[in-house]
Amino acid sequence: MTAKVRMSGGCACGKVRFEAAVEPDDAYLCHCRMCQKATGSVSIAMINAMIDEVSWDGEPDWYDSSPIARRPFCKRCGTSLGFMFKDDADKMDLTVAAFDDPSPFKPKHHFGVESLHRAWLNTEGLPEYRTDQYQKLVDKWVATTGKLPD
Repeated sequence: MTAKVRMSGGCACGKVRFEAAVEPDDAYLCHCRMCQKATGSVSIAMINAMIDEVSWDGEPDWYDSSPIARRPFCKRCGTSLGFMFKDDADKMDLTVAAFDDPSPFKPKHHFGVESLHRAWLNTEGLPEYRTDQYQKLVDKWVATTGKLPD
């Protein structure tokens, strides 16, 4: 395990921001059906954090995603921000992609493998395309905002 580091993140529109102390080598991919349905993705990268080491700037909205769990999200832009058991008062998971810089995170395991879509795990060898090389997208961004997004 690596030492905990304080990292920041938030939703796409900026309404909800957070800081959390996390261990970057302690991330995982969840493939369970609840996470798939909640995020609209085949898996979601998560990192565990102690609730008392997570601070919110702009309180997230919460969705009771099942009788045992709830999920923070931004009601304005829809960003999924994590997962928490209703009866587990000391820990929660935060979505890796919601961090400002998710590059330090490394997955340590898969969870919910009964719903794992193996074809989506190893995509090595598939053609790769950069967003800044898709001219239609570039033209729309530049015409609307004058630049490409960060």
